[in-house]
Amino acid sequence: MQLPLQITARNMSLSEAAEQAIREKAAKLDQFHDRIMSCRVVVECPHRHKHQGVLYNVRIDLTVPGAELVVKREPNEDLYVAIRDAFDAARRQLQDHARRQRGEVKSHEEPPHGYISQLFPEQSYGFITTPDGREIYFHRNSVKNADFEKLATSTPVRFLEEPGEQGPQATVVQPL
Repeated sequence: MQLPLQITARNMSLSEAAEQAIREKAAKLDQFHDRIMSCRVVVECPHRHKHQGVLYNVRIDLTVPGAELVVKREPNEDLYVAIRDAFDAARRQLQDHARRQRGEVKSHEEPPHGYISQLFPEQSYGFITTPDGREIYFHRNSVKNADFEKLATSTPVRFLEEPGEQGPQATVVQPL
């Protein structure tokens, strides 16, 4: 961490053991992101209800290049469980942020596209030609929103492909 860890206790005083647990968990965060600029931890005991025990809130504010990550977990009656849960959530957020920075997030593939190359309206089917030159069969029932009548040769379409009995076929066809 570039700036020293800041620990604040509100409406309570922290024991040495609790403060040491926070320091150890904050030091471990450096393993998951090497450029943490600052870390602020706020531990509070907001309300004292007669019907419930004491509840502890732990909030962690992390500053890293390009983002500020904030972790606030559900209150817990056990201070050490509240600290553990908050730092576990902070670790997950740091790992996710680091993955996004490295470009390792999953990207959803766009459905394949092509154009209508042959159309047989009387028999209720046609063929789609893909950019790599393959021909994909489709049936009237595969066309979204019952737009089969609006199709013509050269109409650009997106489709979902699966193997059919006599070769590849489009299960969903959507005109663009």
